[in-house]
Amino acid sequence: MEFVRVLGAREHNLTGVDVDIPKRTITVVTGVSGSGKSSLVFDTIAAEAQRQLHETLPAFVRSFLPHRARPDVDLIEHLPAVVLVDQRRLGGGSRSTVGTITDIAPLLRLLFSRAGDPYIGPADAFSFNMPSGMCATCEGLGVVTDVDLAVFLDPALSLAEGALLAPSFKVGTWHWQIFANRFDVDRPVGSFSAAELEDLLYGEGGTVEVENLGQKINAGYEGAVVKFRRLYVRKDSGETSERTRQMVERFTTSAVCGDCGGSRLSPAALESRIDGHNIAELSSLEASALLDVLAGFNLPAVAPVLDGLRRRVGHLVEIGLGYVSLDRATDTLSGGESQRIKIVRQLASTLSDLLYVFDEPSIGLHARDVGRLTSLLTTLRDNGNTVLVVEHDRDVIGFADHVIDVGPGAGGAGGEVVFEGTVAALADSGTVTGRCWKERPSLKAQVRRPTGWMPLTGVTLNNLRDVSVEIPTGVLTAVTGVAGSGKSSLLYGSYSARYPDAIVVDQSAPTANRRSSVATYTEAMDPIRKAFAKANGVGAGLFSANSAGACRECEGAGVIVTDLGFLAGISSVCGACEGRRYNAEVLAYRLGGLSIGDVLDLTVAEAVAFFGGVRPVASVASVASVASVASVVSVLRGLVDVGLEYLRLGQALPSLSGGECQRIKLASHLHRDGAVYVLDEPTSGLHMSDVERLVEVLERLVSERGASVIVIEHNLEVIARADWVIDLGPEGGSAGGRVLFSGPPGELVGIEGSHTGDALREALGATVR
Repeated sequence: MEFVRVLGAREHNLTGVDVDIPKRTITVVTGVSGSGKSSLVFDTIAAEAQRQLHETLPAFVRSFLPHRARPDVDLIEHLPAVVLVDQRRLGGGSRSTVGTITDIAPLLRLLFSRAGDPYIGPADAFSFNMPSGMCATCEGLGVVTDVDLAVFLDPALSLAEGALLAPSFKVGTWHWQIFANRFDVDRPVGSFSAAELEDLLYGEGGTVEVENLGQKINAGYEGAVVKFRRLYVRKDSGETSERTRQMVERFTTSAVCGDCGGSRLSPAALESRIDGHNIAELSSLEASALLDVLAGFNLPAVAPVLDGLRRRVGHLVEIGLGYVSLDRATDTLSGGESQRIKIVRQLASTLSDLLYVFDEPSIGLHARDVGRLTSLLTTLRDNGNTVLVVEHDRDVIGFADHVIDVGPGAGGAGGEVVFEGTVAALADSGTVTGRCWKERPSLKAQVRRPTGWMPLTGVTLNNLRDVSVEIPTGVLTAVTGVAGSGKSSLLYGSYSARYPDAIVVDQSAPTANRRSSVATYTEAMDPIRKAFAKANGVGAGLFSANSAGACRECEGAGVIVTDLGFLAGISSVCGACEGRRYNAEVLAYRLGGLSIGDVLDLTVAEAVAFFGGVRPVASVASVASVASVASVVSVLRGLVDVGLEYLRLGQALPSLSGGECQRIKLASHLHRDGAVYVLDEPTSGLHMSDVERLVEVLERLVSERGASVIVIEHNLEVIARADWVIDLGPEGGSAGGRVLFSGPPGELVGIEGSHTGDALREALGATVR
C-alpha cells in the first residue's frame, strides 16, 4: 500500500508528529477540540500540498496567488494535489446562487438554448448575469433598490444644518462642499424651487469649482441621489463591508422587481419554455422536485446535456440538499450547507489520485443523512482518490478505513498521535475517542416537568404552514428534524419575534475586527489591564495594544500586512515585537512574574490557574485589585465550562470555528438567572467527550439558574438527554414544516414517520425501555 508520509510536524501544538496516511482510502482524523487535528490536516498536509502545487506554476501566475510559507515539518512525501473542502460559507455576492456555484445553471441555460420554444439565442440569453438575458429594470438582481427620500433628506433643514442625512454628505465632507458651492447652504431645502430640488437630488453634468489643498479645481457634478446610487446602490453587496451594507439599508428601500417578478430574467428568456416550464420556474423548484421534472423530459436531441443535469441535481438530493432551489442565494447558506455544495461540485470530476480534505462534513446533517454523506465520500475514494476527513461524528468515524486519533488532550496537553489503525482497534485503544465511540447515548433517568409554556400559534413562514406548538419553560428542549424541516424558521423567524427577550446564541462570528481576541471579546482584558496597572504603578492604557503601549512597528496588530493592491496581501509576524503586540517598555512590566505578552499567550485553563492564585497568590493579592482578579477568573471559568479551556487569551477571534464562536458567546451569558436560551447546534465542532460536558452546562443552567434552554440539535446524545423534544418534518422544504412530535424523548422513539425517532431508537439500542 502507498502512503502519504509526514515526518516531524510541529505546527502550533504538534510535537514532532510522524504519521503515515494510506492512499486511496478514507482516513478520519479524530481527537478532542484543540488537540491538533486541524494543525496536522489543514495547516501541515493541505497547506504544503497547496504550496507545492503553486510552485509548479510560472512566477507570473504565482504572483496572483496568495503567498504560503512552508509549514513547520521535516518532510512530507508522496503528497497528491489537494482539494480542500472546508466550512467557510459561500459568498459570491448578490449574483451568486446555488445554480451558478454548482455549475448546474450553465447546463440548464444550455438546455433551454437548444430545446426551448421559442428559440431566442445562445445560452447567455438565459443568464441574469449577462446583458442579453437580464431584466433591464432590475439589472438581473430580481429586486429594485432605490433611495428612500423620507430618510435620505430632511427638507426642514438647510444644507449647512445637514439636510442630506447620509454619512457621505455630512457637513464639511468633499461631497457636501460640491453642493455648498452650487446652492444656498443656509436656506431650508424645503424652500427650494422644484428645479433646484431636482438639481440637488437628480442633476447630472457640468462642473463645480471646489477648493482642494489650497487649489481650485473643477469637480464633475452629480445630484445627491445619483451619486448615492452610483457609490452604493449599484455596487454588489458582496463587495462592501457589513457596516456599509447596514448604512445603505438604512437609506434605501427594496422591492421585488415588478417587471420580472423577481426572476431576474428578460421577457424573452421567460417566454421560452420546455414542456410548459420556463427556466425561472425550474430554478425556483426544490432540487428534489426539479429532479422529478427533469426525469419527465424526453429530449433525445439534447440527451447528453439532460443527463448531466439529472446527475448534478441528483447529487444535491443525495447529499441531503433536496430542499434547496437553484435560485437560492449562496450567502444564505449555512456553513454545513456550503460545505455540502462544495462536495457536489467535486462529484462531477473524473480526476483521480487527488487528496480530498474535508472539515467535519457531518455538521448540520441529520443522522438520517450521514449515510448519504459517507456514500459520497466512498464514491470519491472508489474513483482512486485519497479522502482525509477531520470528524467527530460517531457514524462517520465508524465508516473509516483508517483512523488517526490526535491527543490526548487539548492545547499543550495534545499534539501527539495517540492511535493509528482500524475502527475496531480504536474501540479497544483506551483513548478518549475510543472509549466514547463504544458508548451508546442513554435517556435521562428522570425528565423534568415543564414549569409553564410559551405558545406559538398559526406560524406561517417559509415552509411552516399554520404551525402551532407550545414550547415548555424550565426544561431543556431539543428542536429536531432533518435539514430544511423548519427548525430555524420556527425558532429564529417566529419564536424570536414573539419572545424578543430570549438570549439567542447562533454560530455566526462574534462582532469583531482582526484586532479582537478571546480576552477582549470576553471583557477579561479590562481587569487584566487594571491588575497590571496596579502592580506596576502605571496607567492601565499602557496595557492596551490599541493605545499607548502598542508596538510602534505593527501598531499593536502583531503582524505586518503588506497591501499589494489588486493582489492578495501578505501577512507576516512583526519582527519588532515578535507578534506580541506591545512595545519593549510595556513588555518589561511584570505581574506575578509574567509580562502582558506572557499572559495573553496563556491558555484559558492556564490563566484560571494563574489568576486563581496557584502561582502568583502573594504578588497579586498585594498589588492588584482583588475584585479585578476575581472578575478575570469568573469570566474565564465560563469559558472552561463550555469546553474552551484550550484557547489562548490573545488568540484572534477570526481564527475561531463556528462552534467555538457559539460557545464563546454562550460563556458570556452563563451568569443570567431565569433566562431563556436559544442555541443553534451547540455541539458543532465538539468531540464526543466534550458533548457530555456541554450537556452538563445546559443542565446546570436549568437546575441552578432556573433557565429555559432550547437547542436546535442533531446530536443524538443531546436529544436523548433533553427533557422535551419538538420534532419537525418529516422531510425538508415543502415536504416538511409540520410538528411530528412534542413530548419527552423516551416517547419519540415510538413515533412512526419520524426520522429523528428512528435514529434515536437505533442509537439507544438495548437501552430503550
